Amino acid sequence: MNHTLIITALVALLALNAESFRVVRQVEEEQGTLTKLTGGFKSYYDSAVNTASGYLESIKGLKLEEKAKNIYSDTTTVVSTYAGILQDQIYHLFYSQ
Repeated sequence: MNHTLIITALVALLALNAESFRVVRQVEEEQGTLTKLTGGFKSYYDSAVNTASGYLESIKGLKLEEKAKNIYSDTTTVVSTYAGILQDQIYHLFYSQ
């Protein structure tokens, strides 16, 4: 009788301990309409930003900024030369000797 009581107590103790080791199932929550819309807009925004960043990187690869700086410096040099010539012509037109 003593052995039966001990075995029953051990089985009950093991049953209670085994219940605490159960893995809790993760219930996936159903997404609402607003969450779906927000997620969709966020994904479209992220893809647009990534595409624009890719375009900027490809433009930087073409070295267009350096070419634009060179064109600007050449243009300012030429315009300042011709502006100087025009200024001299106007000066001599008004103050001729």
